[in-house]
Amino acid sequence: MIARLLVALLLILALPARGEGFLTRLLDRPYPGGVAVLPLGEQPEKPAVRFQGKPVLVVREDGQRWIAVIGIPLGTAPGTQHAEVYGRRQTFNVQPRHYREQHIRLKNREQVNPSPQNLARIERELAEQTAAYRQFSPRQPSNLLFDKPVEGPLSSPFGLRRFFNGEERNPHSGLDFAVPAGTPVKAPAAGRVILVGDYFFNGRTVFVDHGQGLISMFCHLSRVDVKVGDELARGAVVGRVGATGRATGPHLHWNLSLNDARIDPSIFIGQFRP
Repeated sequence: MIARLLVALLLILALPARGEGFLTRLLDRPYPGGVAVLPLGEQPEKPAVRFQGKPVLVVREDGQRWIAVIGIPLGTAPGTQHAEVYGRRQTFNVQPRHYREQHIRLKNREQVNPSPQNLARIERELAEQTAAYRQFSPRQPSNLLFDKPVEGPLSSPFGLRRFFNGEERNPHSGLDFAVPAGTPVKAPAAGRVILVGDYFFNGRTVFVDHGQGLISMFCHLSRVDVKVGDELARGAVVGRVGATGRATGPHLHWNLSLNDARIDPSIFIGQFRP
């Protein structure tokens, strides 16, 4: 009898533990500018989660357990961070990551050291875009494994420390794709157009809300094919690649924001490299 019990116990211990789900394996990249995935259990109601005072994307994984998908701002120091789940702290660890430098020469000096008039314009435009990034709609994202908005090689990765004419400016907050002018730019997931503009640095720009604080921004477009309020299916064309704004040539710049943190879009298209 004891031998049978020991055999049964060994069989139980040999069973594989319940592993991470697909979304956790895809998205959990807890670096500055990355994503942390927190398991929240199988409770019947969707948990309410906040990070740094802002609401967080919460979805079911594998149709059962809840997970929180948290965007980590690029300026976050490595170490212990915490989210609030129903007001209680749940900790996670942010790992260090090194980002390379990028040096760019621009002929237009106004795009490096703008005049007071252009600085006033830039501040107005920044406020408008910041408000768009901070929107949080209740809609469920249609997919979290995103499509590429264009098919083409990456020319500049996320997080580069950028120097324009030798002067350091904000890090690169998205991905650049080296594709010809006029290439159609497609929505990587379904969403609603929440902002369209023509900005000093970004040129012609479109913001698409995919749901629960997950927002795409496409800029330097030569043409915009949508308007605010449009509901877009996955794969719908939002505009065409161009070189408007501060750009040295035609390319697509794609930002992805989660809980108002600009994060590395390569995570969501399965191309992240540590």
